[in-house]
Amino acid sequence: MTPDTAPATHPTPPPVPYGTPDTPRIAVRGEARLEVDPEIARITVTVTARGKDRRETLADLTRRNTLALDLVKTYGDAVERLETGALTLTPELGRHGRGERVRTHHGLVHITAELNDFTALGELTTALADLDLTRVDGPWWALRPDSPAHRTARQQAVREAVQRAREYAEALETTLTALVELADTGAEDTHPRVPQSTRALSRAAYGAGPAEDEPAPLDLEPQRQHVRAQVDARFTMAPPRL
Repeated sequence: MTPDTAPATHPTPPPVPYGTPDTPRIAVRGEARLEVDPEIARITVTVTARGKDRRETLADLTRRNTLALDLVKTYGDAVERLETGALTLTPELGRHGRGERVRTHHGLVHITAELNDFTALGELTTALADLDLTRVDGPWWALRPDSPAHRTARQQAVREAVQRAREYAEALETTLTALVELADTGAEDTHPRVPQSTRALSRAAYGAGPAEDEPAPLDLEPQRQHVRAQVDARFTMAPPRL
């Protein structure tokens, strides 16, 4: 047979995205919503300093920053993460006069800490807020990215999809035959990371002087976390008798 007389070949048609009378398909969605206790809590600490001399202000800021960091480190394994963020030292010019004269300097250091012990969290938050010119914001409650709660939610979503598909098939007096597709449509979503009411604590904010006694630790109530998973599933089923 010569190339001129060879039979024409036709490409294989792509599979249709829907069922046929011989192989009907069923599409369902499975969802799961869990409410679980948080695993970690995050606080932010802002240490400030102010003075007319730039070097003295920087030295004061460094001392207060070291004091705050050392305090956090005393809580050992309860602190999972400790980071120092941006440091700023800003001159403030006088409002009057022809020349640019610096009236004072403002220094800021931002610290972030994540804790897994919420009793220690209350003690640390109170101790930090008792430091001079130190502000504490938080806590923000959360789950770890690898929390078992995420896996549990995903598995429950899959089981619900299978159960829902079986119920539809039973309504048609038939049975499922195969799983065609399983798609994760939204992944789990832990929220909110923002607290219901952010506490901003600072001794300087309330105009308090040196404390004679240590303040009592704050009693913090952990905020429950919501975990959600969602899947789309497609199955084939035996042809029902309609």
